[in-house]
Amino acid sequence: MKKLLFVLFLLSAFLAINVSIAAADTLALLTWKGYAPKTLVDKFQKETGIEVKVTYTNNEEMIAKLRATRGGGFDLAQPSQDRISSVQEKYEIYQPIDLSRIKTDQIIPSMLEAVKKNTMVNGKPHAVPFCWGTSGLVVNKKFASDAKDYSDLLNPKFKGRVSYRLKRPTLIALAFSIGDDPFAMYNAENAYEALMNKVGQAMIDGKDIVKNYWTNGDALLQSMRSGEVYLAMAWDGGGWKLNAENPDIDFLAPKSGALGWIDTFALPAKSENVDAAYKWINFMLRPENAAIFTNAEKYGTASDGAVKLLDADVKANFERSFPQKDIDNIKWYPPVPAKLEAIEGKILDKVKAAK
Repeated sequence: MKKLLFVLFLLSAFLAINVSIAAADTLALLTWKGYAPKTLVDKFQKETGIEVKVTYTNNEEMIAKLRATRGGGFDLAQPSQDRISSVQEKYEIYQPIDLSRIKTDQIIPSMLEAVKKNTMVNGKPHAVPFCWGTSGLVVNKKFASDAKDYSDLLNPKFKGRVSYRLKRPTLIALAFSIGDDPFAMYNAENAYEALMNKVGQAMIDGKDIVKNYWTNGDALLQSMRSGEVYLAMAWDGGGWKLNAENPDIDFLAPKSGALGWIDTFALPAKSENVDAAYKWINFMLRPENAAIFTNAEKYGTASDGAVKLLDADVKANFERSFPQKDIDNIKWYPPVPAKLEAIEGKILDKVKAAK
């Protein structure tokens, strides 16, 4: 009997050791489709000996998966930076990022600071930036060469040739263009509502300037190709796509700042291979690797210096639209208090209903 117990003990110890070794050689990554290209996964495994097991998801599913396990099952996740602090305060599914283990000299400083600020919980940051994109102005310079800011969406000079969405980014953008900072009012509900009412009224007053409120990105691009629309609020990628077809049309970072999203790297609370997670973060933010990602997906990354290594056409897009001063002027979306979305919804409904 004693021999049997001893054999069972040795067997369990052997299995535990092997499970531990297997975990050390594997990185369980919860991310968006396209964020872990096979080329880079293979390169990482060759360099480190660590296998990357990728699960594709989105923000909502990411939160649900990590809530179900209380932050277990994955070693590294990639939530958007405005979907971290409020979730962490409620569910505690992430752990603080140890910046001493991040090669921060590889990261664009303004993006690192934005993510640190917007993911701060109990005085500690919970993410670092990976990739980003923006909305701003798409301009046909042949007909609207002097358009510089979101306020031009309400400029009578372009009457009947303007398009934008009836969505919260338009309210936010127009608020910035009149010199206010709506993000700074997120904790002052009355002041925020007053600002949004002011913007909403300006949109109602300028309703005849708008050709249409676009809801389909492909339809918007076609209306700009045809010359039906000269000026639109839209995403950088759409503007660059049109520029490749017609150099008169391009994406412009507005004077008051493009509106930007950032997807991040964040450690789940019960990450079992933290070492591998930090290795992957530093690997993906290495300029030559970040450039491979951007060439494939066309999203910018927070890797400082990656732009210099991009394919010529992709590099040209970023250099035209985002010199450093415009990157530093991007207004990054912070977490949105639920009450504010209700305020915005009512105002957008008023604009839509106005004659």
